[in-house]
Amino acid sequence: MLHIKNSKDFFAGLVFLFFGIGAMVFATGYQIGTAARMGPGYFPFLLGGVLLGLGLAISLRSLSWGEATRKKLPWAVKPALFVLSSVILFGLLLRPLGLLLSTVILILVSSMASHEFRLKESVLNAFALLFLVLVIFVYFLSFQIPLWPSFLGGRI
Repeated sequence: MLHIKNSKDFFAGLVFLFFGIGAMVFATGYQIGTAARMGPGYFPFLLGGVLLGLGLAISLRSLSWGEATRKKLPWAVKPALFVLSSVILFGLLLRPLGLLLSTVILILVSSMASHEFRLKESVLNAFALLFLVLVIFVYFLSFQIPLWPSFLGGRI
């Protein structure tokens, strides 16, 4: 009897399989070419094949033959709710509050999903990540996102 011994690896492998197949399917919309004369679809098709192979290997390694020693994995509702709600809040608050406050709220709310949540560490993490967001999205990519709340009327 075949059973799943490591559900995290099994489902991660399925995600790799899904994205690998998707990349290969979308790459066929472009000319693939050969190894000597690569077309624009060659690399995405090859990368999709690698993802497909990795997904297959990871999923198969998570399976086991023999008697199943099933342990029921509890569904962690609290982390899922905090992470999903933080992303939704970010989307809703980006225009009225700006990038700075929305990013800090996103990080603080999603940090509460952890059973090891500490406010001081989360605030430090929020400001370190905020710095990275500013450097990447505002400085290097020049996104036209309001930085400050709309009632302050500030842009970069």
